[in-house]
Amino acid sequence: MPQQTATGMERPVDLAEYNWQAHSVLVVDDEEGMRNFLERTLARRCGMVQAAADAEHAAELMARLHFDLLILDIALPGKSGIEWLHELREHGYTGDVILVTAFADMETAIDALRGGASDFILKPFRVDQILNSIKRCFERARLARENFVLRRELAGLAADPIGLVGHSPAIEQLRGLVRRVGQMPSTVLLLGESGTGKEVVARALHQTSPRAQRPFVPLNCAAISSELIESELFGHVKGAFTGATETRNGLFYYAHGGTLFLDEISDLPLAMQTRLLRVLEERRLRPVGSEREVPVDVRIIAASNRDLAAEVRAGRFRQDLYYRLAVVDIRMPPLRERREDIPDLMRHFMQQLSVQLGVAPLPLSHEVVSRLAAYPWPGNVRELRNYVERSMILGSFPSEPVSGADVAPLPADELGLSLAEVERRHIERVTEACGGNKTEAARRLGVSRKTLERKFAEWSEAAVADALERRA
Repeated sequence: MPQQTATGMERPVDLAEYNWQAHSVLVVDDEEGMRNFLERTLARRCGMVQAAADAEHAAELMARLHFDLLILDIALPGKSGIEWLHELREHGYTGDVILVTAFADMETAIDALRGGASDFILKPFRVDQILNSIKRCFERARLARENFVLRRELAGLAADPIGLVGHSPAIEQLRGLVRRVGQMPSTVLLLGESGTGKEVVARALHQTSPRAQRPFVPLNCAAISSELIESELFGHVKGAFTGATETRNGLFYYAHGGTLFLDEISDLPLAMQTRLLRVLEERRLRPVGSEREVPVDVRIIAASNRDLAAEVRAGRFRQDLYYRLAVVDIRMPPLRERREDIPDLMRHFMQQLSVQLGVAPLPLSHEVVSRLAAYPWPGNVRELRNYVERSMILGSFPSEPVSGADVAPLPADELGLSLAEVERRHIERVTEACGGNKTEAARRLGVSRKTLERKFAEWSEAAVADALERRA
């Protein structure tokens, strides 16, 4: 029904920001003036507008074209608008229909609604009246689509709330851990290389927990500067620091009752590690600049692609926070330890990406799978997904997983190298093929620039230490 103001006048819906171009409309009216008026009005907004003077011509148009909405006059020559509406519904047309008429009584209105009309408008009508009615129809259709997608997603979660793809022993063991640990209130520490799917597992732990109906809030600690991380987590009051022009809640507030996922927690500054430990132990926090403590009920799941025990020994991570987080620690298997999952993962990614990219999944041959199974995948599952997306855009699977880089495979005399050395040489080859551009190399490898920088720094430190040892 039209929205009413206090004066009883219809309040127009805001039409300016609405995307009309995605919709098509068929106008069916025997009055040429009305057809021309509606065509001119809608042609500036909608992606396609067609018009017909009777049901017969309209049916011919519908046999050739898709229409999201019909604007249908009741008094048509030959078959009336209501008669044709009943036929359309019987033949499975599910689009919205707005019936318009200059002569109406209660019986006609009831018949229109029984026939499946979305709205019923009397002539003469104002422009904003018909536009508001059209927009409501478009909005209903959008919500129906979104609800359908959500129902499918919820059905999928009900069938497999964990959502981990694959059937390898490593992934089956991980599923079992998620089922067991998800039910517990304890903090969890996820350890593993970059791109192994730590956030996927964190979401699965949340989804299988009693907190599943509450928020899941992720934060990449490496993506927030040390100056802002405290405010980001705990919030701040107005005037707490320069630029704090208003009070702002932190992520702990938004995750209340649910789960807060702290990715790359090894990048958290030491001072913030102290504050986080206090919040975990006391279950209370104090926003920046506030004297008031706020109780919090949040489960923490943390993740790191570094060896946190080694970070503790090096003095870069608090030992007490490490023990507080690692009540349960789960090691994420790298893709090279679950190569048999590559076909399942590729099909899963292609199904997802086919909707996003609007292209069909590619056929997956045994030759492609065998070739990819022999690749080291330093970027793990994230790199595989990037490769699948690139392949679907190109229309075929490139012979090399690295996009656009002429990277030669390892020579035969290098096949006996350790896995760490294979990874290093592959990363160096990719970086060299990218002209030394580490940002591009990281993108192609499916890792973050920060991870790549850290690996190069570790190799440089090791080289210096080795040189000093040989000199001694």
